[in-house]
Amino acid sequence: MKTRYRLSIFSACALWGALAASTAHGADIVIASPDGRSSLRIAQDGASFSVTRRGETVIAASPLGLDLDGAPALRALKLASRQDEAVDRTLPLIATKAASARDHYRGATLAFDAQHGGRRLFIDVRAYDDGVAFRYRLDGSAPVRLKGEHTAFVPAGDPACLVSPVKGSHEASFERLRVSQLSADAAYDVPVVCATPSGRTHYAITQAHLQGYTGASLWREGAALKLRLSGVPGRAGPAFVSAGGLSTAWRVVMMADRAGELIESHLVGNLNPAPAGDFSWVKPGKSAWDWWTAPPNAGMKPDMAAYKRFIDFAAEAGLPYYLIDAGWAWGSGPECWVALPGTDITRAADGIDMPELVRYAAAKGVGLMLWAHWQLLAPRMDEVLDTYARWGIKGVKVDFMDRDDQDIVAFYHRVAAATAQRKLLLNLHGAYVPAGLQRTFPNFITQEGVLGAEWSKMNREVTPRHNLMLPYTRMLTGPMDYTPGGFRNATPATFEVRAEMAQTQHTRGQALAQYVVYDSPLQMVSDDPAAYRGEPGFDFIQRVPTAWDETRFISGEPGRDIVLARRHGKAWYVGAMTADDARTARVPLRFLAASRWRATIWQDGDTPRELRRRALTVSRSDVLTLPLAAAGGAAVILEPLH
Repeated sequence: MKTRYRLSIFSACALWGALAASTAHGADIVIASPDGRSSLRIAQDGASFSVTRRGETVIAASPLGLDLDGAPALRALKLASRQDEAVDRTLPLIATKAASARDHYRGATLAFDAQHGGRRLFIDVRAYDDGVAFRYRLDGSAPVRLKGEHTAFVPAGDPACLVSPVKGSHEASFERLRVSQLSADAAYDVPVVCATPSGRTHYAITQAHLQGYTGASLWREGAALKLRLSGVPGRAGPAFVSAGGLSTAWRVVMMADRAGELIESHLVGNLNPAPAGDFSWVKPGKSAWDWWTAPPNAGMKPDMAAYKRFIDFAAEAGLPYYLIDAGWAWGSGPECWVALPGTDITRAADGIDMPELVRYAAAKGVGLMLWAHWQLLAPRMDEVLDTYARWGIKGVKVDFMDRDDQDIVAFYHRVAAATAQRKLLLNLHGAYVPAGLQRTFPNFITQEGVLGAEWSKMNREVTPRHNLMLPYTRMLTGPMDYTPGGFRNATPATFEVRAEMAQTQHTRGQALAQYVVYDSPLQMVSDDPAAYRGEPGFDFIQRVPTAWDETRFISGEPGRDIVLARRHGKAWYVGAMTADDARTARVPLRFLAASRWRATIWQDGDTPRELRRRALTVSRSDVLTLPLAAAGGAAVILEPLH
């Protein structure tokens, strides 16, 4: 591992000299990015901030501050001290979209005193080449009761933004609306993705490092997107309560020249603590999955032969995992979202010998994972996870939290730590949008919080346009368990909602491309085993990795199309997808090294389920042309010839 780290703290004399000069002129406090193109400005009284990039305003003057409950207001603030730092280091990553992340920023800790006896407020600020971030802190052991934050974002120029409404499960579609068109009575989820009036900067407003805090949503107030904290349901009083001190989540504005370049950013992860301990045991990979083809509410009925059929398929296909979804536990009811009091998730249903299933799967090189309702896991977490570890289970999928308040944020941290301790993978469903917890716990290998393919069993919302929104919006914040791999491909016109043996509204080519474009180190192979045997394109699914050494955005526009390239070892994989319109994707191969390469291409045929496969020799000076059908796609493997 190559690591570079530099930390600079100004001397006291230089600091106070700079502060005196700044205060005398009433100038903003400015933190500029290492490349000098972006800056975060904080007002001298700590009451507002703004963001600029490449000479134009991204976020206009916007409010800062905390709203305390039962304590003096933090008003009339005066800057007491400023401590600057400059950091440049390379962080190794485990099971994600790249092998390493450069953490390169200039930052400062600003201390403000309230003139009327309030607590000292600290604001940590950072400016990266690809974005800016800030958070609030109240140090000390005194309790904190927080009604909310004054934080808001005022996008410059009333831009058209990609937004999604807040739902408990955070499974919603995105639409493009100007800020002035947003409802004043609706909550909007992070990220909100916009562009400056000139179009020279595309940016995403989101959050990072929620541990020890609570989630939030955005509400339109005039020209501003006002932050509202999520309170614990049924708990009277303030949204957040701390026994001592406070450190809020980071408020983040990711920035790039093109919308797709935000996909390459590591900013959300970099704002989280590094992992502690050994996570070399975390193994990314693909998993067979039984829920896609089962009844939508209860899952597959518990049956040893049925489970062994999926294990056999995973072994034949070279998949390292099989996820047994809802319905396996003793006392499970017909509706999996209800945590029935009689259900015991440390016991398998009658007729199911879980240790025997684990032995059967292990003999074939397959690891088993189990589904669990969070309300059944939370009160007896150690007992449940110890049982799974004793059985030899490799991971757990926890579902239906459907909240992002202080208690649920604490649950996420607790279950991530508890599974890591037992070397279990963790997949959270009914989950809020990622805030970087995967960086601290690499075993937290994927999560939902996305309107994924499973909804095709229930409605028509998972459209080609929706699929082409996701890489530019939800995927910016972290991995998403979209559950691709549906091989019963149809067009939007011929698609039928089916509760079992579900269809997709896209071609087979797009089904393959999703394994490259969609970020999930644990990736479902969602269809029934019978849907894959002898079918064109399954050979690509068997080969494609789920974790990467490098990610490159090539081209595309949100809701329309995308071309994304990812490297694993010496080979490159390319995924191309389009929404409603057929088009030809052009892929310049400048990202390749200077040698000859074998390109194996899977592309759309004449019908949704047809694929055409071709191979050719290329070099970095070539441009691949990939014809994409409407709602279509293509997948490419590039391997060096030497």
